Parts: sequence; structure tokens; C-alpha cells
Amino acid sequence: MTTELGGAARALRTPRAAAVAGILFSVLLVVVLVIIRSTVPAEASAGATWLDDPSQRRLVVFALNLVPFAGIAFLWFIGAVRDHVGAAEDRFFATVFLGSGLLFVAMLFVGTALASGLAAGIDAQSSAAETAVSQMSRHTSSVVITVYAMRMAGVFIVSTTSITDRLGVIPRWLTIYGYLSAVVLLLTVGTLPWIELLFPVWTFVLSVHLLRSRFQTDRSVKPAAES
Repeated sequence: MTTELGGAARALRTPRAAAVAGILFSVLLVVVLVIIRSTVPAEASAGATWLDDPSQRRLVVFALNLVPFAGIAFLWFIGAVRDHVGAAEDRFFATVFLGSGLLFVAMLFVGTALASGLAAGIDAQSSAAETAVSQMSRHTSSVVITVYAMRMAGVFIVSTTSITDRLGVIPRWLTIYGYLSAVVLLLTVGTLPWIELLFPVWTFVLSVHLLRSRFQTDRSVKPAAES
């Protein structure tokens, strides 16, 4: 009896951990993307002159320093979701789910490292004169994050939505919302400004739903355990 209760408690904690980690990741990534989009000019012709302003540079550096914590929360989210799925895990979707999630984090970190190097290089100089190196660093960072990483995010949404839909843990509207978000990211990311916000917003909605479902389950399980 004690073993059964321990297993039930672990099963209850896992989705809750996934939901909390997903919400934390969503908030951090939204803050990062909003700061970067609001501070860094979209036009390449603007060069790196925007980094001449110390307050803007500090704000960008602050946003970049949040990225590792967002990545850690996302990895926790992946692990908690996989643990919740457990034996019901489909090998095909599990491989795509894990691979796309890890690639997303890796590309996010690579793009952030390039952007941090650009900001540090400009900070070390007294001028933000655009050089061939800074142009390449800025363009590569933008492409890695907004094109490749976000397309991996789209694949992650597809695999996660497929897994959770098969397990019956999300409603139909969330399934449709997930697939639509993935299609939009896969086809339009890099061409439409702010479209990359779809990923953290989707993660937030999914996490809130998981947390809300878990609280409802907790309330139903507690009277049964007491009886």
C-alpha cells in the first residue's frame, strides 16, 4: 500500500514539475525575445551603432544572460514530460521530441554565444564601427536563433502535441493550436517579425493546462486516499 502511494505521489509530481519548468522557460524566453526585438534594429543597414548606447548594450547583455537559465528550464521541461510519458512513449515521436528539443537548446546557446561575443567586442572597443567580423557575427547569430532554432521549435511542438494528444492529456483545441503554431513557425519564421514568440506562448499555454489538470487530479485523488 505504501509503495502504491509513493508511486502515485511521484506520478503527481512529475507533470507539476514539467508545468512549472515550462512556465519558467516561457517567461524567460519572452523577456529575452522582447528585449532583443525592441533594442536591436531589424535593418542590417543600421549596423552595430545601436551598441554605442551603454544602456542599450547593458539591456542586451542582461537578456543574453537570461538565456542559459531558459535553456536549463527547458531541459527540465523535456525530462519531466518524458518521465510522465514513461512506458507509453512511442519510439518514433520520442526520438523526434528529444532530438528537436536538444537541437533547439544547442542552437539557442550557439546563437546567444555569438551575440554575446559581438556585444563584448563592441564593449571592448570605443566605437561600434561595423566590421566584416561583426557583420558576420550578427547575421549568423540572427539566423541560428530565428531560423534554425525556431524551426526545431516547430518540430518540437509537432512531436509534443502528437504525444500528448495520443495520451489524451490535452483537449482538442490545444492539439489544433499546437499544430497551427508549428506550421506557422516552420513556414514563416525569419520572415515575419515577432513570430518566434509563438513558441514560448505555446509552451506557456500547454504548461498552464498541465498544471491546472494536475490540481484537479490532486483534488480528486486526495478524498480517495483518505477513504
